[in-house]
Amino acid sequence: MLRLQLGSADLCRVRFADRLHPVGMALLAGQWLRDPTVAAMAPTLAGRAAAAEGAAAAQAATAILRHLLPDRGRLPDFVTPFDGLESVQAGLEAIRATSARRVRAEVTAAYADTTATPLRRRFAAADPEVLDLFGGAVRTWFDVVLEPHWAELTSGHRQQVTCASQRLAQDGLDGLLAGLHPAIRWREPVLEIRTWWDGDLPGTGHGIILLPSPLAGPRPRVLVEEGQPILLVYPVLMPEPGAWADDDSLGRLLGATRALVLRRLAADGGLTTTVLSRAVGISLSSASEHARALRTAGLVASEREGGAVRHHLTALGAALLRGAPGGPCESWPTPGQAGGRPPVLP
Repeated sequence: MLRLQLGSADLCRVRFADRLHPVGMALLAGQWLRDPTVAAMAPTLAGRAAAAEGAAAAQAATAILRHLLPDRGRLPDFVTPFDGLESVQAGLEAIRATSARRVRAEVTAAYADTTATPLRRRFAAADPEVLDLFGGAVRTWFDVVLEPHWAELTSGHRQQVTCASQRLAQDGLDGLLAGLHPAIRWREPVLEIRTWWDGDLPGTGHGIILLPSPLAGPRPRVLVEEGQPILLVYPVLMPEPGAWADDDSLGRLLGATRALVLRRLAADGGLTTTVLSRAVGISLSSASEHARALRTAGLVASEREGGAVRHHLTALGAALLRGAPGGPCESWPTPGQAGGRPPVLP
């Protein structure tokens, strides 16, 4: 059990992550989907991961990641960095910027119960060639397994944040923290988390970033670094296959990515094409194309600001969003709840 003693400076800065971290989510999902019991909660992704093992490039990438990272439990913190939210490339650059000393310490700790091999020794020694090999494997695995579902996963994340924000507005911070997940218990001023490591830690004074994710695995994940907010990644239920198409009429009308673009513009009050592409997790050309299509439909207006183009909703776009459901707001069932699925907590 991890016990976080939170002070007022942390509690005044509780906020949600703006978006999913491509590299961090890829590594968590790659580890999580090895467990057949947990993978059964996300059959579509598990099936794609299994199919990827039949393709030569993806098979090699999977083998490298499985060899270099623990098959369960705590990952080295440096492979799920705070920085690099914008893209897979940015996340890999953040990993490569990690000091050799930190790589050695964290990988050595992760390998405490793992058989040493030449490749693992080189990884623990921060060998540049092995770090490049690792980065290439992450990129390939993301492209093959997660990228086809990234717009849906991102949309699902935004829906979860919306639901959690509603709980915060209705029940206050106590209600929000108490209802995040069965493995998280709020006993003011201590947040108790059943995660992959134990300890008693003070807050950092920089707040808490909450990240609901169906790719977190069976237990919450916590990243605590001096001078940074505490990052708490907690599991949420993966929507059933086709849930977005069934429950999200806007996504069914416009397409998942285009609906996400519209929602991001509504949430952020207008974005440039570059910022929009990063926020949604798509290329610059794709962001421009989607904005153009929405502008043609009268849902978005665009105006030039210096060398950039800023997009924002029109009255028609805002009216369309008001009439469209945001998608499923699933939460973990409470004990004894009729029909509830108990969480898998090994």
